[in-house]
Amino acid sequence: MFWTFVATVFCGLGAAGIALGIRAATRNHAPKWIIPAFAGLGMLGYLIHGEYTWYDHKKDMLPEEAVVVDTETDGILWRPWTFAFPYVTAFSTVDTESISQDTANPDIVRFTLYRFEQKLTDAISHRVHILNCQSRELVPLGSDGTPRVDNMKMLDTTDRLLTTVCTS
Repeated sequence: MFWTFVATVFCGLGAAGIALGIRAATRNHAPKWIIPAFAGLGMLGYLIHGEYTWYDHKKDMLPEEAVVVDTETDGILWRPWTFAFPYVTAFSTVDTESISQDTANPDIVRFTLYRFEQKLTDAISHRVHILNCQSRELVPLGSDGTPRVDNMKMLDTTDRLLTTVCTS
């Protein structure tokens, strides 16, 4: 977050410098207000660019065994352009090396699901799940290793998580 702040400030200063150059080229006939306007637009432009490239940047940093199984896009009220041009605000990956069959039933698979969220600072969480490939029931495991049946979800037959975990 500190480096994002520093980069934002420098983008603002650079854009203000361009405005100063415009004023010098027009022999100060350009209005003075373009300097803070350019600085603000430069900072805003950098932050918007960072939001829209966050997903691709994070995805490129993932190891080969991480498979993206879900992405989320949201329109955010205080960023009205996101309703017209949504961007990825969160995504989930499966570590294919963590997929294992720990029980006698070959349809039940255990794996680790990671979730990445773009917030003020990036948030990463992970949780071990079990999945019954036959009945498509996804159950997270608690920190003590017991199934949290109250959080069980039924996956659709076309769900990327189901196809990724059950074909590995």
